[in-house]
Amino acid sequence: MAESINVFGNILEPCCNNPKTGFFRNGLCDTCSEDFGFHTVCIMVTKDFLEFSKKMGNDLSTPHPAYNFPGLKPG
Repeated sequence: MAESINVFGNILEPCCNNPKTGFFRNGLCDTCSEDFGFHTVCIMVTKDFLEFSKKMGNDLSTPHPAYNFPGLKPG
């Protein structure tokens, strides 16, 4: 896969290593045509954000081992 670039034209830098997030679980805000969730931003989540997302049908705090997703925690 070719290196992805950010909006400034620079190579993407790791955003999150513990847990590794992003569509490819590589810690980058990297994407492809199969990424229907558009994992293209890096954020620091809050408890309120996680609760709101869950209420809206996007539970980001529950681990999903089948997708190598440990679940997000505030901070």
